[in-house]
Amino acid sequence: MLLVFALVGCGNNAAKEPVSTDGSTSMSKVIGALSETFEADTGITVTYNATGSGSGIQAVEEGRCDIGLSSRSLKDDEEKAKGLQETVLAYDGIAMIVNPANPVQELDLETIAKIYTGEITNWKDVGGNDAEIVLIGREAGSGTRDGFESISGTKDKCQYRQELTSTGDVITTVGSNPDAIGYASLASVKDTVKALTVGGVAPSEATVKDGSYVVQRPFVLVTKDGTKLSDSAQKFFDYITSDAASQIISKAGAVPVK
Repeated sequence: MLLVFALVGCGNNAAKEPVSTDGSTSMSKVIGALSETFEADTGITVTYNATGSGSGIQAVEEGRCDIGLSSRSLKDDEEKAKGLQETVLAYDGIAMIVNPANPVQELDLETIAKIYTGEITNWKDVGGNDAEIVLIGREAGSGTRDGFESISGTKDKCQYRQELTSTGDVITTVGSNPDAIGYASLASVKDTVKALTVGGVAPSEATVKDGSYVVQRPFVLVTKDGTKLSDSAQKFFDYITSDAASQIISKAGAVPVK
């Protein structure tokens, strides 16, 4: 799915080289907001190819985009063997979501892990209805999945009913199934689903920032070490990592580093 955030400007806009970004679907709201403001100020077009974190990292490695977007930290083999570099743009809570009709309001991390590994299979065992729990997750290579499984200690153990390719698909699926549970970027959560409190703490900018909401991960910009960005890409990189961008990042639902 190719999303293009562009604003047609005037003057010498046609002569300005566009900036290409590729990766995490969870970062769409943040990158969209930053791109819109940057384009309005500079007339430089920013494109966003929403392929998932793993694909975005690979696109940088292969020189197919200027800046990769990942909702997980780079792994050692990516940084060292492939010469990639990460810059943390913001932090994002991973909301545990259920259908609004589900009476369950709160789970702790240990219980969430037991649900996703198949140890707990019925909602009645955690204070809900007598119904089988339908486990919704993301596809292999997703930064959201990597973050969730790492934090919950469930890597390679989850018994997913469905593995979906975008944050939006997870939200839509959970919102249409009263027995489903899923996880999604806090910045993308809509009122079609209900975010659970985890260990008594609700996901919010404040609880992500102070660390009390434990299911969280970084939003990362990925570049190639030793490879100079184009002038347009460097301007965009400098802008989105500046203090001036913090308010936009916050309004988009993520927690700015600065």
